[in-house]
Amino acid sequence: MSKFSNERLNDIYDKTDGHCHLCGKKVSFSNYNEPRKKGAWEVEHSVPKSKGGTDHLNNLFPACIDCNRSKSDRHTKTARAWHGRKAAPLSKEKKKSNRRKNTAAMGIAGVTLGGLVGGPVGAAVVGTLGALVGNGMNPDKE
Repeated sequence: MSKFSNERLNDIYDKTDGHCHLCGKKVSFSNYNEPRKKGAWEVEHSVPKSKGGTDHLNNLFPACIDCNRSKSDRHTKTARAWHGRKAAPLSKEKKKSNRRKNTAAMGIAGVTLGGLVGGPVGAAVVGTLGALVGNGMNPDKE
């Protein structure tokens, strides 16, 4: 029996688009608290309760069971560094927002550069290519 409701678990899971916030691996919502199952995960307290952490949503993240238990009461930055990570994976909404920003920024840069070199036709062609490149950039970065 979980101390978190399904709605709360869903909010925690969605914060990282269903990825462990320590190693970045995909976790399976249906395998919450199911050791030895593929994608098994637990709720991890970024600031451990033993060090004053709370059950407030901003302190709760999904984590692979192995990651959560090996982290113990260490600092989250330390545990992420073990996996070469500096930040938690982004939510689906944040990824969409970043993709839109990348698309717009690269499109504008393309229009500007293309317009300088090739006039209106250059602006249209290079602007479109820039937008395509921006859309293809990794949105999982802040």
